[in-house]
Amino acid sequence: MIDPAPSPARLAPSTALAVFCIVAGLIGWAVSFLLYLEYIGQLTDAEPLINCQLSVIVTCGPNLLSPGGNLLGFSNSIIGIVLFPGAVYAGVSAFAARGGLRRWYWRVYVSFVAAAFVFVHFLAYRSIFEYGSLCPWCMVVWLVTIPLLWFTLGWSLRDGVWGRPARRVGEVLLSWAPLAVVLDYVVIVVAAQLRLDVLGTF
Repeated sequence: MIDPAPSPARLAPSTALAVFCIVAGLIGWAVSFLLYLEYIGQLTDAEPLINCQLSVIVTCGPNLLSPGGNLLGFSNSIIGIVLFPGAVYAGVSAFAARGGLRRWYWRVYVSFVAAAFVFVHFLAYRSIFEYGSLCPWCMVVWLVTIPLLWFTLGWSLRDGVWGRPARRVGEVLLSWAPLAVVLDYVVIVVAAQLRLDVLGTF
């Protein structure tokens, strides 16, 4: 039964979710930085720090230099470099901030994660159905962003970030989050294989 008491003014995620936010943020930031280096390399013909061309389909080049790879007039990797530290901060706050952070912060944070979730699916769609290639570093960003949304959203709803009426929805969403993440991955993988025959290119 849901606790009828009002939500506390300050909230913090569980230790497990906090650690995941930190790890996901660090991985996302590092990969975004590698993507940026790859992007500069594509423009200057410099040797990449780590070669991301695994096959004719699984490669960075076509995506990085495409309009979809530069939606705001600059490389999408810069967005990741700027925003992924927010996930690290959110995780660290669970350990460092006394009592956690205020609800307005978590609402803003979850909104940014939700926007990132929509963004990576948009990029996945364009990669598979328009550009016909899969960027390995981009896929790592997808890999960490998808569970970040499902688990963070579930926690924020359950623990009252969005108010008491949403708590039961959060409990259900959080309990189904692992399956939702797996199904999300499966849809992208199946779409890529059916459209591009990725396995056949290795």
